[in-house]
This record gives sequence, structure tokens and C-alpha cells, in this order.
Amino acid sequence: MDEKEYETSLKSIETENIIDLYFYRPIGFRIARMLRHTGITPNMITFFSIFVGAGAGWMFYFTNNFTYTLLGILLLVFANILDCVDGQLARLTGIKSEIGRILDGIAGDIWFTVIYVALALRLTHLYGTAWFFVPAVAAGLSHLLQAGITDYYKTLHLYFVSKEKGKEFQRTEQVKAQRKVIKKRVNKFFYVLYALYTWVQERLTPALQTMLRTLHARYGDDIPEPLRLRFRKQSRRLMKRYIDWMTFNGRTVVLFAVMLLSLRWSGLVWIYFAFEIVVLNSILYVSVRKHERICMAILKEEA
Repeated sequence: MDEKEYETSLKSIETENIIDLYFYRPIGFRIARMLRHTGITPNMITFFSIFVGAGAGWMFYFTNNFTYTLLGILLLVFANILDCVDGQLARLTGIKSEIGRILDGIAGDIWFTVIYVALALRLTHLYGTAWFFVPAVAAGLSHLLQAGITDYYKTLHLYFVSKEKGKEFQRTEQVKAQRKVIKKRVNKFFYVLYALYTWVQERLTPALQTMLRTLHARYGDDIPEPLRLRFRKQSRRLMKRYIDWMTFNGRTVVLFAVMLLSLRWSGLVWIYFAFEIVVLNSILYVSVRKHERICMAILKEEA
């Protein structure tokens, strides 16, 4: 494997967690290299991943069936490999678009929506009550919030790596401005969703927004390198200790364990809802608090 080309296919090694770096990304890179001269675009891969991930989720509906459970796990792993392929293919070929990035973010949400529905239906049929859709919805909304903040912090980290890598970091005003020049209605719809997405991210991070405004007013896009390095060091530590638990890998370690245990104890799948609602929301709260403190500390230094 060409190490230099491999690194080019990544957003940044600094934002990759260990499972991605040593399993998903290398496989994704090899597939992306095979596809880059075929005419297959990153968006085609993203659409395919949506169907694969949704199919994986539906496999978890079936009770006490080792074949379906294993197939669901393998399909979800494959869907995440495809999620790596689309981004790596985009970086290797230069075929990038804002719509592609938005669609890529939505894909994972669709996978997990199907998973929550499948688990809720499974529990409903086991216990004869539809009340399990309440924690399913709560878990789904929690997932959206957790994934949104995780993506925001990782993209912000790239902004502090370099101007080039930080191009994906956008504020709500920028997204709204882009939406106004878009002609296709379908694309406008995606931008409406993206604007709402960024608005929620900004509302949850007031100290970060103040820090960004202060730094932009003082330095523009030319933030001094020592400040960039200081922020990235603290951001990287936070990602490894807390934020990575809210990524695909952090979720699926628990999801896969629960699904395998449910082969013996069918009703055990409710534990995954509890993990999303209680454990991951607690990690989200701690992550935001700690990140806001990092931003406030930098503001004091810059005062």
C-alpha cells in the first residue's frame, strides 16, 4: 500500500480513531483505488451504502436467528466500509460536492433509523406492547444529536489543521448563502436540512462560537500555528477519551455485543436503547462541557 497516497485519501490521521485507521480505512482505500478509473462516483457509493446499511438494520428484527444476526453485523460493517470508500474515492479523484458531503452524513442516520425501528418492532412482538417505540424514538433523537456534535468537533479540528482541510467547516450563514444559489429543489432541501444541522451545533456550543468570532476578527483565516497546535492537542485528547465513543465504532461495539447476546436472551436488545439514551448522552454532555472549557481557556489567553 502506498502510504503517502493512503494518507491523501484521509481527511486527517489526527481525527481517525484506531478501528478506522487500521481496519475500515485501509480496506476502503484499496476499494477506492480500484474504482477511481471506472466512472463510479462517490455519490453512487453513498447511495449503495444506504441500501446496504438499511438492509443490515432490518436483519436485527429477527429473533433468535444466528444467520440473520450475523448477516446484519456483516452488512453493517460493509456499509461502513462503503462509507469510507465514498470519501476516500472523492479525495483520490477530486470529485467532491457539498451535496455529496451532506448525503454522506445522512446515510448513517438512515442505517440507524432502520435499526431502531427493527429493534422496536422486535420488542413489540416479544412483549405485545408498542411502548418500545418511545425509547426507540428517544434513542434516534439522541443519536442525531450525538452524531451532529461529533461531526462538528472533528470538522472543527480539521479547520485548525490547515485552510485546505478546514474547508468543510461551515457556519449556518454560509450554508444559507449557498442554498440561495442552488437551483434544484432536491438540493435545496438537503441544504435546508444542513442549515438546521449547523444551527443546532452552534446553539449547543456558545463558547466555541465566541472563540471563533474572536479569532476570526483578530487573525482572519491565518490563525497562528502555535495556537493551532495548542487547540489540536487538547481536541485530540478529548476525541480519544470521549468523542470517539459516539462514532460508528463506539456504537457498534455495543450493538454487536447486544445482538449476539440476544441470541440467548431475546428481550435483551432494549439495553442498546439504554446505552444510546443514558451512556452516550452522558458522554455527549461531558464532551461538550470539556470542549467549551478548552474554548474559554483560549479566549482568556487571547484577551
